[in-house]
Amino acid sequence: MVLPMDLTPDHILQTGLAFWGSKTLLSAVEMELFTDLARHPGDLASVQGRMGLHPRGARDFLDALVALGFLQRADGIYRNTPEADLFLDKTKPSYVGGMLEMANHRLYGYWGNLTAAVRTGESQNESKGGHDPFAALYADPAKLREFLSAMSGVSRGANMAIAQKFPWSDCATCADIGTAQGDLIAQITLAHPHLKGIGFDLPEVGPVFEEYIAGNGLADRVSFTGGNFFTDDLPQADVLLFGHILHDWDLETKLMLLRKAYAALPPGGAVVVYDSIIDDERKKNAFGLLMSLNMLIETPGGFDYTGADCMGWMRQVGFQECCVEHLVGPDSMVIGIK
Repeated sequence: MVLPMDLTPDHILQTGLAFWGSKTLLSAVEMELFTDLARHPGDLASVQGRMGLHPRGARDFLDALVALGFLQRADGIYRNTPEADLFLDKTKPSYVGGMLEMANHRLYGYWGNLTAAVRTGESQNESKGGHDPFAALYADPAKLREFLSAMSGVSRGANMAIAQKFPWSDCATCADIGTAQGDLIAQITLAHPHLKGIGFDLPEVGPVFEEYIAGNGLADRVSFTGGNFFTDDLPQADVLLFGHILHDWDLETKLMLLRKAYAALPPGGAVVVYDSIIDDERKKNAFGLLMSLNMLIETPGGFDYTGADCMGWMRQVGFQECCVEHLVGPDSMVIGIK
C-alpha cells in the first residue's frame, strides 16, 4: 500500500494520546509545582527535592512540561511560562487550576467510562442510576469547596467579559442563579459600582459565597439568598444570570428555569445564559461538543446546545428579543429580553 504524501496519522495519534499531556499537567497542578516555581525557580536537583520527585522520572517530567509549553528552562533553571505563572499559581486571583484540580480528582477517572456512557446514555459519576448529581458534592464540605472554586476558575474569563459586554448602565440589580462561589456576580459588581447583586444557590453554599464576596470587598452591595430553583421562586432583579447552569439539565428543566426567570423579571428585564455554546452547524466548537459529552458523563440528562437552540427556548417561554454574543474562548452568552 502506498500512502498519500499529504496524509499523515499525526492528528490521530496526538488526539488519541492526548491524555499523556493532560495527566502530566494535572499532576503538576496537583503537586502545586507552578505555585512553588512562582516563588523559587530552580535547577533539576532543587525542584526534584522540593517536589519529592523520584530521580528516574523527575527530569522527563519537568522537560515534558517544558515541551508542552508550561515551563521554561534556561541555563538549567526551570521557571513558569508567563501563562502558567498567571493562571496556575495558586496564590494569584487569576488562578484557574481549581477546575484542573477537580478534573484530576473526579473527571479524569469518570471519562474512562465514556464508551459505556455513549452506549447506554447513563451518567458515569456519583449520579449513575439517576441519582442527584450534586447531592454527594454538596454533602461533603471539602468536595463542595473544591467544586465551587473550580467553577470560579473555569468561568472567570467569561464572567469578566459579561461585566464588560452587557449594557449594565441601565440596570440597578442583578441576580446570579446557581451562583457557586459567586465570581460572576463579583466581577459584574466590581466593574459597575452602581449595581447591587444577589447570589442564589442552595443554603450549603452560603458560607463559601459570603467569604468570597467579603474577600472582594463587596459585602455591602452583594448578598446571598439560599434556595432551590426546583422548588422556590427565583429572586427578582433587573437581570437574571445563568452561568454554566443550563447545560446541567434536561430540556424540560431548561425550559422550567427559563419560565421561572421570565416570571421573576420586570418588563424590559433580561435573562443572560452562558455556556460553551455550540456553533449552529455543530462543526467548529469542539470544546462545546466535548463539554456536552462531559454532561453525559456527569449528569442524568444534561447537554450543551447551540445559540439557535437557546433562543428558540427563550422565545417559547415568552422572551421577545434574543441574541447571541461571543464572550471568550468557547463561551458565548444568549440574552433574552422580556
